[in-house]
Amino acid sequence: MTDPTAIQPSELDQLPDRDPEETAEWQASLDAVAREAGPHRAAYLMRRTLERAEGAGLALPKLLETDYVNTIPTAAEPTVDGDEEMEARITAWNRWNAAAMVTRGSKYGVGGHIATFASAAWLYETGFNHFFRGKEGDGSGDQLYIQGHASPGIYARAFLDGRLTEEQLDNFRREAGGNGLPSYPHPRRLPWLWEFPTVSMGLGPLSAIYQARFNRYLTNRGIKDVSASHVWAFLGDGEMDEPESTAALALAAREGLDNLTFVINCNLQRLDGPVRANFKIVQELEAQFRGAGWNVVKSLWGNAWDELFQLDTTGALVRRLREVPDAQVQTYQTRDAAYIRQDFFGKDPALVELAKLLSDDKILECFHLSRGGHESRKVYAAYKAALGHKGAPTVILAQTVKGFTLGEGFASKNANHQMKKLTVDEFKTMRDLLGLPIADSAFEGGQVPYGHPGADSPEVRYLQERRAALGGPAPARRLHAVAPLPAPADKAFAAFDKGSGSQSVATTMAFVRLVKDLIRDKETGKRWVPIVPDEARTFGMESLFPSLGIYSPKGQTYEPVDRDQLMYYKEAKDGQILNEGITEAGSMADFIAAATAYATHGETMIPFYIFYSMFGWQRTADQMWQLGDQLGKGFLVGATAGRTTLTGEGLQHADGHSPVIAATNPAALTYDPAFAYEIGAIVKEGLRRMYGEAKPGEDQDVFYYLTVYNEPMPQPAKPAGVDEGIVRGLYRFNTAESAGLTVPANAPRIQLLGSGTAIHWALEAQKLLAEEWGVAADVWSATSWSELRRDALEADEALLQGEERIPYVRQALAGVESPVLAVSDYMRQVPDQIAQWVEQDYSSLGADGFGLSDTRDAARRHFGVDAQSIVAAALAQLARRGEVQASAVKEARERYGL
Repeated sequence: MTDPTAIQPSELDQLPDRDPEETAEWQASLDAVAREAGPHRAAYLMRRTLERAEGAGLALPKLLETDYVNTIPTAAEPTVDGDEEMEARITAWNRWNAAAMVTRGSKYGVGGHIATFASAAWLYETGFNHFFRGKEGDGSGDQLYIQGHASPGIYARAFLDGRLTEEQLDNFRREAGGNGLPSYPHPRRLPWLWEFPTVSMGLGPLSAIYQARFNRYLTNRGIKDVSASHVWAFLGDGEMDEPESTAALALAAREGLDNLTFVINCNLQRLDGPVRANFKIVQELEAQFRGAGWNVVKSLWGNAWDELFQLDTTGALVRRLREVPDAQVQTYQTRDAAYIRQDFFGKDPALVELAKLLSDDKILECFHLSRGGHESRKVYAAYKAALGHKGAPTVILAQTVKGFTLGEGFASKNANHQMKKLTVDEFKTMRDLLGLPIADSAFEGGQVPYGHPGADSPEVRYLQERRAALGGPAPARRLHAVAPLPAPADKAFAAFDKGSGSQSVATTMAFVRLVKDLIRDKETGKRWVPIVPDEARTFGMESLFPSLGIYSPKGQTYEPVDRDQLMYYKEAKDGQILNEGITEAGSMADFIAAATAYATHGETMIPFYIFYSMFGWQRTADQMWQLGDQLGKGFLVGATAGRTTLTGEGLQHADGHSPVIAATNPAALTYDPAFAYEIGAIVKEGLRRMYGEAKPGEDQDVFYYLTVYNEPMPQPAKPAGVDEGIVRGLYRFNTAESAGLTVPANAPRIQLLGSGTAIHWALEAQKLLAEEWGVAADVWSATSWSELRRDALEADEALLQGEERIPYVRQALAGVESPVLAVSDYMRQVPDQIAQWVEQDYSSLGADGFGLSDTRDAARRHFGVDAQSIVAAALAQLARRGEVQASAVKEARERYGL
């Protein structure tokens, strides 16, 4: 076996040593230091030497971890530009009101979180007082991704600032009455305050990276100069477990996003206990971020530790801090000085001697109170360093105590995330600690009072003056006076109205062709944001590469291999396409940033994100919900859709359920168009509804999901008068007679409803039914099962309010006496969304179960949705009604080999 302590071969062994004697002298020097001064001294010298080499620009691997100390020494901290005593009073009021709000709400059983903001108060307050730019100055201001569980502290500050009332604080988590506050940052629920929903942990950091990236995109494309905007993402150390939290770190570093800062509140606790009980989360995160290319600033210890570090002449203290696991650090927070002397200092003789120089009060001050994240000067220095660093994003690792200032019953306790209130006595202790002028008489009846120094108090004036200097209140969401976008010329939408003749065209290609035409529009073309996750060629979009360019902040620093071809791979600094590589999550984060630019930057953008439909809602449905919560607008396009149109790829590519998931999202308008002209009508209506003139009572804060297929089919001409039906979800495409089929005058009749590619099977079944069974079938295009359902639900609600309203699906089918058979390339649950509102005899077919690899025909036969299976199902439905002989069903199954 290999000796693990032996020096292992490295890449340096493959390089010739031009001066072996010099190399031996360096190695001997290192050996001598280790022998005479000890291995710790040798390691210290090596680290300092590597840091010096890095600072000199020598090409050496970077150190991934530094000592467990502050990056910025106390002596190097800049002077705080403000009144620190005044800011401490403001923070004390906010701490108090955050805790009071949650405690007062606990009597209603609605919950709330106290401990998170208690640990992070100075991380926010320092930013609000000195760094976060508002939206009333030049540009767009900063974008703040607030940690969801810290929302009570943000509400408390808005209350002090006069933006919220006591009544609203008392309605925290009680929104039904119309004057409440949402539990977390929810723009849809409180759109004047919150910009970004963040409590679905992991989505905040991912979105923040792509928001910073999209800011650069807007600037480089000349849409709007937002180079002064800075993106701040406040995260928890436990949140960094989520894969989305770190999924895009390399992108941020690769593109040099120095307009981005992560502030990770390292209170060492998750919801149930320690984040890294037996390890050190700060060191792990430092290595992860440094390895990805980020600038790392650690703010771990407060000023009380300065004396300890000065006494540490041997480095024993720094070594001990590096080796103590996080769970033990948490334990020190709750134990007395004697325990800390024995367990922390007693492990090393040098530390035993150091501890003799410290009083018990000093030890408790350091281990119970003094953290870098709890001192405004430390936080100020870290933020200043982050803004001053150029060429890479910065992460600030700020160590705090969860439940800080809330008393011994809260601080560092494993259960503090679930603890929702303080007792009156605990509040009085907190009041004394914070030095707040709240009399005992204010706790009348055991109720905890809110505290406010007065609208004209020095604290409020100072707060408002600081915010005015920084560009107005924050956080804040602004709806700019943006004029509706002019509608593009009808020519683009009407391109397929005459049909494709003998040419077969897949609806994916039809959508791409439509977008190509729309991007040429002089008024709105530049506002389209095409987004694709490394599948542009699959969707026939490669022709857009040379004309629009693929966005890259570096432009194109190489000669593409296909430069001599017409559709060569072109990257450009002002490129319009966002080709994100193999990341649906990153592409969705791009989409959200573009879809909400109308509010974030006052610039309306029209994103369309095209993807394998199987890898959209199934993989990133949480982000689609985030999109709706953030009031985003745009077009999501599930390409290669359906369970049977991409069957060579097999189960994992066979989407039979995305419309079901999409139907759960109130902001999603889901369409499954069958024909190219339907796509034109839907996109035209989508542009009007989202970006044009709104109709009375119409919600414009929606987004569209379109499924498009990769199966080339002849595209028919658009029938007259079908536009309303296309948009509302259902229209009759033809009858047996208008299709030129010969059927007896008294023939049994059935209505075939199909969506997407399934309408082609219905049309084939229509012909078979007429020619072989003497049955007349009318074919309907169901462009949106979910919109039909949404309309029917609204009609039901109106009925409960005393308003007579007929669902559109009933209006469309009015007068039809024959039964209805619905079919789609999705599970039956998709067409069954409308079943309860169809007055006729209703049944459905669908592709339920797992997908499989085979030909399209074989897959459709397997799922029982091909034309022959539709014929058999139609005959069975008619047989149950006594309109055809029961034997016809058996005969059909035998004839078709079903």
